[in-house]
Amino acid sequence: MISLGILSRAVVSTLRISIPTVIDGWRGDVDPRICDARLDSWSKALLRQANLEFEVFGEEHIDRRQSYVVMSNHQSLYDIPVLYQALPLPLRMAGKAELFKTPIWGRALHAAGFVELDRSKGTKAYRALLAARDRLQREGCSLWIAPEGTRSLDGELLPFKHGGFHLALVAGLPILPVTVDGTIDVHRQGSKIVYRNRKVRVLVHEPIDPKRFGRKKVNELVETVKAAISERQPAADTHAA
Repeated sequence: MISLGILSRAVVSTLRISIPTVIDGWRGDVDPRICDARLDSWSKALLRQANLEFEVFGEEHIDRRQSYVVMSNHQSLYDIPVLYQALPLPLRMAGKAELFKTPIWGRALHAAGFVELDRSKGTKAYRALLAARDRLQREGCSLWIAPEGTRSLDGELLPFKHGGFHLALVAGLPILPVTVDGTIDVHRQGSKIVYRNRKVRVLVHEPIDPKRFGRKKVNELVETVKAAISERQPAADTHAA
């Protein structure tokens, strides 16, 4: 089933959680637990509007007491609400600077603890990584990053950018590779159409410790994570969640 109105409803749902978070930010009264509740409500609403179903494989790889840098492929806008519901982790998002300049939404992202990735080099970028690390550790959240940097037009992996890998190294957090399969059939980049009643699979892979590679082997780390995300078949001993 095709719907042209779901994206409009998704925007309304996003504004519904963004505006209160902006107000909380202005007051200096942002509670991570309230942000978690709002994000949970928002992601459930988007999946419900699209009547999207998903199943999860490999959830046994997740330690709920651990914070991660979650890295996944990026097929669709619906990757984000799917991951919020599929992963049993308090999750924030890292994104390019343009997202944080969006009126209302950008302010809400900052207030809620989302991380702006500075793609420049030098002291400024490094300080941004340290600030992101400190906030993640303080609030006990995991951070989702799409290393491709943008959505794929055909579902094939794009080249990976290195910013998120440097963040994982600086933060000393394990990378949790995740494969999202099927959201491109719900909504594609540039389209105003949302296809309802689709099914999506989420594959969680074994965590990867970036400290095994270090800064001198970032390229090797990138390729290791990319190889994991490229795997679209669940292991024989995993079960749907």
